[in-house]
Amino acid sequence: MPFTELRLPAEWEPQSAVLLAWPHNGTDWADRLDAAEATYAALVCAIARFEIAIVCVPDAEIGAHATALLREAGANLERVRFVEIPYDDTWLRDSGPLTLRGGDQQSVLTDFRFTGWGGKFEAAQDDALVAGLFDRGVFNPHVRHQRVDWALEGGGIESDGRGTLLTTWRCLHQRHPDRSRAQIEHTLRNALAASRMLWLDRGYLQGDDTDAHIDTLARFAPDDAIVYQSCSDPDDAHYAELAAMRSEIEALRTLDGKPYRTFPLPWPRPILDDGRRLAASYANYLIVNGAVLVPAYGDVVDDAAAATIGLAHPNREVVQIPCQPLIWQNGSLHCVTMQLPQGLL
Repeated sequence: MPFTELRLPAEWEPQSAVLLAWPHNGTDWADRLDAAEATYAALVCAIARFEIAIVCVPDAEIGAHATALLREAGANLERVRFVEIPYDDTWLRDSGPLTLRGGDQQSVLTDFRFTGWGGKFEAAQDDALVAGLFDRGVFNPHVRHQRVDWALEGGGIESDGRGTLLTTWRCLHQRHPDRSRAQIEHTLRNALAASRMLWLDRGYLQGDDTDAHIDTLARFAPDDAIVYQSCSDPDDAHYAELAAMRSEIEALRTLDGKPYRTFPLPWPRPILDDGRRLAASYANYLIVNGAVLVPAYGDVVDDAAAATIGLAHPNREVVQIPCQPLIWQNGSLHCVTMQLPQGLL
């Protein structure tokens, strides 16, 4: 397939399904499995209202257990498909495929090397996930699997669907400390059919072990918009860093040379777990067909965050998902999901 025909779709474009992996006792969720499963049940229920949810499970027993929990939660099980496959953990945003779309409805599953966020965690099974799904016949015959032997996680980039990627230097420099910015940009532009890259040098969240994934900080939205996590508390440790990130975002320009429309998200109160601050970000939301699923943390600004995200993504239903159990393991709603573009199944 010619390079010029490929592109990385924006998340708000039509989708076939959303890919997830069910938590179980063999994952890092074991100590708080009930709470994690309750969040996953709510999430799969919400996805299945709008499109297919493909749920990875390690074996038939856990598949049956997940089915029972989803039935109890009221999920539309006709829109839930289970795939038995081994995995280390459940962060499908980072171990799942980044799908390029081409002409004649053809697609390419770009399968980057997954290193457990720079070698922090065991990742051999997760690194084999995309190839395993491909071999199990999850995708249609027109889909091509393309391994890219270069470390990248899906949460580390944002696409506007028109050739622009948004990312953070902090993350990609950590993954490739021997590469210059120009070298990294060259690799990503070629691998993901991008025409340009926009970089943020500032922005981070305490409790985040992804080294500042862009999907915890700033997200593209339709019609040249960027939704970003702001901090309104001058006494908070994040205040100066997120203010600097805001200035960087305001200095970015669209393909037409104009400033992006911006949607700052409200700042939740600190959420602590045994004294450890958890990375609660409203920017970690998921777009599905006809809706946007947004994290809720039991905070007074949950509704304001949902309203802001709804303004940035008009004509979509806004559905809040309780995500405090997810940030215990340093991620949120977007981190545990990967959308599959239309025509992939």
